[in-house]
Amino acid sequence: MLEKLMGRAWPAWIALGVGAGLLYIVIPSPAVGSLLSAATGLASVCLSLYGIRRHRSASVVAWLIFIGGQLSWVLGDLMYARNEFVLQQQPYPSMADVLYLLAYPLLVAGLFLLTRAQGPRTLAELIDSAVIATGLSLVYWIIVIDPIALDTATPLLIRITTIAYPTGGVLLCAVLLPMAARSGQRTPSAWLLLLGSVATLAGNAVYTLLPNPAAITIKVVFGGFLFSYLCFAGAAMHPSGHTPVPVRELKIFSRGQLGLLAAAALLVPAMLVLDGLRHPGSVSWLAIAVGSVVLLLLMLARLSGSITRVRVQAGQLEDLAMSDELTGLPNRRRFEERLRECLPAGRPQVAVLDLNGFKAVNDRFGHAVGDDLLAQVATRLSDSLREDDLVARMGGDEFAVLVSAATPAVMDNVVERLKVSLRLPIVTGGNDLLVTASIGIADSTGTDDPYEIMRRADVAMYVAKALGENQRRRYDPSMDDHAREQNRLAAELRIALDTGQFHLVYQPIVELPSGRITSVEALIRWNHPEHGFVSPADFIPAAERNGLIVEIGEWVLRTACAQAVTWRQTLGDRAPQRMSVNVSARQLTEPDFPGLVTEVLAWTGLGAANLIVEVTETAVFAGGQAVLAVNALHELGVHIALDDFGTGHSSLTLLQTVPVDVLKVDKSFVDNITMSGRHAVIASALIQVSDGLGLIAVAEGVETGEQAAELHRIGYRRAQGYYFGKPAAEPDFERTTAITV
Repeated sequence: MLEKLMGRAWPAWIALGVGAGLLYIVIPSPAVGSLLSAATGLASVCLSLYGIRRHRSASVVAWLIFIGGQLSWVLGDLMYARNEFVLQQQPYPSMADVLYLLAYPLLVAGLFLLTRAQGPRTLAELIDSAVIATGLSLVYWIIVIDPIALDTATPLLIRITTIAYPTGGVLLCAVLLPMAARSGQRTPSAWLLLLGSVATLAGNAVYTLLPNPAAITIKVVFGGFLFSYLCFAGAAMHPSGHTPVPVRELKIFSRGQLGLLAAAALLVPAMLVLDGLRHPGSVSWLAIAVGSVVLLLLMLARLSGSITRVRVQAGQLEDLAMSDELTGLPNRRRFEERLRECLPAGRPQVAVLDLNGFKAVNDRFGHAVGDDLLAQVATRLSDSLREDDLVARMGGDEFAVLVSAATPAVMDNVVERLKVSLRLPIVTGGNDLLVTASIGIADSTGTDDPYEIMRRADVAMYVAKALGENQRRRYDPSMDDHAREQNRLAAELRIALDTGQFHLVYQPIVELPSGRITSVEALIRWNHPEHGFVSPADFIPAAERNGLIVEIGEWVLRTACAQAVTWRQTLGDRAPQRMSVNVSARQLTEPDFPGLVTEVLAWTGLGAANLIVEVTETAVFAGGQAVLAVNALHELGVHIALDDFGTGHSSLTLLQTVPVDVLKVDKSFVDNITMSGRHAVIASALIQVSDGLGLIAVAEGVETGEQAAELHRIGYRRAQGYYFGKPAAEPDFERTTAITV
């Protein structure tokens, strides 16, 4: 039960406090009531000490000072009970009053230290406390102090004692109210401290303002003090009272702060009206005037601080809005703003850099390595530029450089320095990574629009990227024609897919030396209704760029697998054993490409062993999702072919990391196979590697019988090319092109 009260059941302390107050009210004997109050206070002290020990409080000194104030209250209760039992009367003031009043300095000091432990007090919060204290003091002076001070018939000691009680309550609330109005979440401990302090102030105020309170009123007031005891005990018992709250960035004004400050400011006219109604001929002009001036000065100080802070925060926000968080470089917005500023003064030059293969780095090594790579690239680019030049991160793996006024030759030298800065490997995550960039360059010739300059640089960059890694190109108007053609082609690809303009042809793959067809490779063709035949070399790259290759690839896979099943049903043993389908790098990185293959095989009824998926070396070189997809397909039973083998820069390495069944030796090694030379030597070496690893080697691009015979002589048992059959919608499976051995 106690543990629950220390945690989520903390509102039960409020209920216990209300119950103790009601119990005090119904006890008929003041002496017994005073003993109940002392016992409740002593229990509160003990529970508070237990709480700070149980939670190993970070604010032990503050809590001990605060508990010392409660203990002084308990001693006052005991002295009050002694007066009832021994003297059978209550002198005023008495030693009980001394002990009660001694508690307030300790309570106020403890609360002040506790509120500081809950987060440092800013100057704004201290001013808020002063505004609230001034407002409460004005009310307190006019309603409490002024009438008592003017009552010369009452002994001075009684008047001082009477004034001191509500003064302590005012100080308690002045310390806590600004914290309660703070932006952000308040802790249960803070709420309980506030409730106990407000109850104390209310009790003292009622007791002071009523010159001859009824017996029941006195009981309610004293019952309120029991309520405070238990609220304070609950605050000490709750874990939130012992752990510093993380410092929050405070708002300029929270709603609570605005409400409290507005209420404090309105107290001046309210008191003027109230005092005028109570004493029409003797309004406390001096007190109200002093209060008005103090409140005005405090509010001006508060507003001045807020305005200063707004300016500082506005500057910080502007810096954040103009900077890239990862690299610390200016961002696109700042770059475009600087470019706009440079246009009237000269002829600015812009270079846009796009890192090659960055997505593969993220996929293979993770985003942490990718982020560090970008940060190091940013540093290298910055270090290679002159002081007046600007480099910015435009987003993703794209950077831009601005040279405010330069000739094309000077800009070419700047770009060369940028390329040199990226030549050395970047070490990150225990890896040495080589980075290259495709660079597009543009200037302001014929335009004063910064967005047009950026567009030109982007167009030039994409042209450079299409030419291969580490290329740079300067913008030329003819590039726009090419870009428009690419955009037109991309739009027509969508129409072609939706309206059925694509079809498949199949090229035989034969067994040597018999020439018997063992499998076929599915190849896509496009007959445009206006332009006729469109080469795959033209439209496949466009589909790769706009992402449509994923949908086209799915269509090819479904159509080819369905055709394979149809041939097996109609041709029986004469049908090709396997269907080979090309898969792009973009398809392999799709989240569930293996799931798509599984679904297509189930839909068509084609066995996994009857499907060959052809991938290029570049598609799987970077590892990551592409290799995971290939592994999943291989585990499914699908055969994996490595297309254009031998043309990449890490072919042998891939054979160790990718589950390959078939090597398709590139046509470039077959063209000169009948002549002595390097290509013949490489073709011979590749068949030895293939045989040694237990793989099937397929020679691509065989166009003559002499080539086929030589390939068979050096060990090839599979071949493909025009000599054995051109791609056709319905290949002649009866045809065999045997070779002489």
